[in-house]
Amino acid sequence: MKITILYIAILYFGLLAQSVLGQEDYKSKVVTLNQLKSEIPIQEKHALKVEIASIMKQLDAKEITEVEAQVLKEAAAKKRALNIENRLSIIDHEIALLERNGGQVLALDSLGTSGSMVEINWGSKDEGEDRLFGINIDTDKKKLDLKYDRRTYSDFVIAVGLNNAIIEDQSLEDSPYKIGGSRFFEMGWQWRTRVFKNSNFMRFNYGFSFQFNGLKAKNNQYFVVNDGQTTLEDFQYELDKAKLRMDNLVFPIHFEFGPSKLTKTDKTIRYDVYKKFRFGIGGYGGFNLGTRQKLKYEVDGENVKDKLKRDYNTSNLIYGLSAYAGFGNTQLYVKYDLNPIFKDALVDQHNISLGLRFDLD
Repeated sequence: MKITILYIAILYFGLLAQSVLGQEDYKSKVVTLNQLKSEIPIQEKHALKVEIASIMKQLDAKEITEVEAQVLKEAAAKKRALNIENRLSIIDHEIALLERNGGQVLALDSLGTSGSMVEINWGSKDEGEDRLFGINIDTDKKKLDLKYDRRTYSDFVIAVGLNNAIIEDQSLEDSPYKIGGSRFFEMGWQWRTRVFKNSNFMRFNYGFSFQFNGLKAKNNQYFVVNDGQTTLEDFQYELDKAKLRMDNLVFPIHFEFGPSKLTKTDKTIRYDVYKKFRFGIGGYGGFNLGTRQKLKYEVDGENVKDKLKRDYNTSNLIYGLSAYAGFGNTQLYVKYDLNPIFKDALVDQHNISLGLRFDLD
C-alpha cells in the first residue's frame, strides 16, 4: 500500500510540474502566433506584386491582351485576399484552442494539436483503456489527417496561342482570319485522379475553364448579321483592327498518360509528374457566355474604338476535342470545336486553336 501511494505521489507531482511548464509554453506560443498574424498580409501582398509583375511582362511581350491581363490580375488579387483571410482564421483558431485548453493540455505542437492528456477516474476501468492505479494516461497526439496515398491532385491551368477556323471546302491558308492576329486564351482549374490503385501511368483529368477565342478579320472586313447569316463585309473606313471574341465556360475531361516518380515513406506514398512526359486526350463541353466585336479605325484624324456586344448568331453550346503533350508543367496544346462557330450558317466554320498549356500546381 505504501508503494502504491508513493507511485501516485511521484506521478502527481511530475504531472503538476509538466502542467506548469506547459502553461508558460503555450503563453509564449500565443505571443509568437500574434506576431505571425501581422506578417501574413505583408507576405501575401509581396507575392501578389510578383504575380502582377509576371502578368505585365507577358502583356509587354504581347503574349496576352489587356483584357486577359486584367482577368489574370483580378484572379491573383482574389486568391491572395482569400489566402490572407484563411491563414488569419487558422491562426485565430489555433490561439483559441491554446487558450481554451491551456490548463489541461500538457504539450502542444506547432499546429495546436493536443498532446498527453491526464484523466483521474477512481474505481472504474473500461475495456481497452490503459490505467495505472485509476489514472488514465493518453500519450497519443492527434495529428492532422495526412493521407498515406493521395490519389487526387489539383492544378491551375493557363493556355495561350493562335486561333483560327476550319471552313468547309476551304484550306486554312485561305482563311479570312489573320493567323497571327487571331489568338486564344484559357484559364481554369483541374483535378487529376489516378485511375489504377498501384500505377500512376494513367490519370483522369477533369475541371472547368474559361476560354476566350478571338478571330481577327483580314482585308478591311468586319462581322455583320444579315437575315440570320453572319458574314464578313467591307468596312467604310480603313480598319486598324476588326476582332470577334467569343467567351466560353467549358468543362474539360482528359485521360492523361505518362510516367511518374514514386516516393514512399513510412507515412506517405506520392507520385510526382514533375519533368516527366505527359500526353492527354479528351474533350470539353460548355456554354457561350458572350460574344463581342472590337473595331479600331480613324475618322477625320480621330481614333475611334467601337465595342459591339451582340449575339452574332454564335453557337450557345460549345463542345469539342482537345489534346496536349509535353514535359512537366508545359505542354503543346490543341483544341477543335465540333460545334459550328455560327448557327444555321450556309458554310460551316469550326474554331481551332494551337498553343501552349501550363499546369501551375
